[in-house]
Amino acid sequence: MILGMSVPTFTIVHTVISLIGIFSGLVVLYGMFSSKRLEVWTAVFLFTTVLTSVTGFLFPVDKILPSHIFGVLSLLVLAVTLAALYVYRLAGKWRWLYVASAVFALYLNVFVGVVQSFDKVAFLNALAPTQKDLPFLIAQAAVLLLFIYFGFKAVRSFRPAVSTAVTGAMTAA
Repeated sequence: MILGMSVPTFTIVHTVISLIGIFSGLVVLYGMFSSKRLEVWTAVFLFTTVLTSVTGFLFPVDKILPSHIFGVLSLLVLAVTLAALYVYRLAGKWRWLYVASAVFALYLNVFVGVVQSFDKVAFLNALAPTQKDLPFLIAQAAVLLLFIYFGFKAVRSFRPAVSTAVTGAMTAA
């Protein structure tokens, strides 16, 4: 039992949270391309992405797995994202740090989604049963290249207005 749920039920809850994080993250990324903050979508993305990482640590295991390393990395990246957005309000360098870290956090979720898809979806598993096979490597390379492109595009495009009070406070600091 995990948080009062059977492991299969908890797995479904964790997966749904992760999918909500990915979907809302894609909406936020799309908003970045047109310099829109999309406050509610952003809050949903950040909350569900943090929750995805945290709930990933609750699965019963007897050793540290790659998923744990990804979870720690994701939480560190999300700490930068949250600080850039909510503490430093995207002022100065915090704008591009926010974009880069948010896109990277989304990439990590999608990366894990691809791993899980090749592990759990029968026809994908048949293509790459060891996750060292060419179809898996091509899928992950394609995801990485897409996110590198999206990240650069978002950094160039996302320039929301920053209040002068925040900008002045950041300059004085």
